Amino acid sequence: MSSIRPLIPLLITAGILLGGNGLQSTLIALRGAQEGFTASTIGLMGTCYFVGFLLGCLFISRIMKAVGHVRAFAALAAIAASATLTLVLVIDPVMWSVIRFATGFCFAGLFTVMESWLNSGVSNHDRARILAIYRIIDIGSVTGAQFMIPVFGAGGFTIFAIMSIMITLSLVPVSLGDRSNPTPPEDVKLDLKRAWQISPLGSIGCIFVGVTNSAFRTLSPIYAEQIGLSVTDVVTFVSVGIIGGALVQYPLGYMSDLWDRRKVLLVTTAGAMASALMLVFLAGNSPLANFVFVFIFGSFAMPLYSLSAAHANDRAEKGEFVLINAALMLFYSVGAIAGPFVASLVMEKFGPHSLFSFSAAVYVVFVAVIIYRMGSRSPVPAGHRGRFIALLRTSPIFARLAGRNSAANGSDEG
Repeated sequence: MSSIRPLIPLLITAGILLGGNGLQSTLIALRGAQEGFTASTIGLMGTCYFVGFLLGCLFISRIMKAVGHVRAFAALAAIAASATLTLVLVIDPVMWSVIRFATGFCFAGLFTVMESWLNSGVSNHDRARILAIYRIIDIGSVTGAQFMIPVFGAGGFTIFAIMSIMITLSLVPVSLGDRSNPTPPEDVKLDLKRAWQISPLGSIGCIFVGVTNSAFRTLSPIYAEQIGLSVTDVVTFVSVGIIGGALVQYPLGYMSDLWDRRKVLLVTTAGAMASALMLVFLAGNSPLANFVFVFIFGSFAMPLYSLSAAHANDRAEKGEFVLINAALMLFYSVGAIAGPFVASLVMEKFGPHSLFSFSAAVYVVFVAVIIYRMGSRSPVPAGHRGRFIALLRTSPIFARLAGRNSAANGSDEG
């Protein structure tokens, strides 16, 4: 525990930031709907966020090299906090889209700085414990923060002020808790061609998962609001889907370590497709039915990124863990940029339940791709498969923080 104690301020910062980011995504959708924004407008805001996030991941290393960890974090946190307050001061869809782009850039940078700092401070001996704590903080803060919305309401100034306060307070543990200023990480090498050559299935999978998961995260509050759920039920609906993915990810990962990952990926994708169709045809307007089916949906949909990445890493050569995961995150971001806006257009034309019809259609295509790849390439031998790692899509640095056991590629990238 003594070796982990110096990292506690950073973990507190992680909880504040992850909670604030998750809260903002849901609140934007709900408040936008209250202000009369169309689903396509809110979907476009989600697209702007992911464009900013992608650019933030690409450029933050240069900023860190120029000014260091603390100053980079302080500048990005100040911009994100100010942008959050501007949301309620200027209620305009164009301004909100610009702000979502800016906050996407800032949060990508904030996560990268924080995870780079954690990576520099954690020993290989403590790495697994830090990752476990980090995931618990991630799920707990993201789901817990959602319930501030029914407490304080989506209308008015208060909830936006609370989000701004949360982002501002993340500066305190960083500024006071650690006087070190680690060497900024080297730029993550992006070799998309090499990543595609290593695993076409893993690359395609991350694109498809980016499309569906970003659409769910951006538009599920709109779906729940449009079918008549209360504000409390809306945030419960979003949270239950996230919790389902967190709980089931590890059993699926364990099975994929034992069997051909593509078979587990196929079954999981089929499960996501089936549960999406349940939400379309069976859930109706019942809160309980929607909670049950979205839990099942999240259980299958959320782990697909980690399963796709694990399969790609099984194909990678020694020392390529960081390279391929940076590329996979870029592929995910490309899908995430397209997903919210395209899904929102479908929702506007065919109604709220078509959000999950859209997801089911994407999963049908992915199932076909998996079956095709299984027939065109032999499985990875059991002895060459690494241990499943539940990756978070926060920054490219998480790949270094996660490391990889020697069975995967013969080295620890930590």
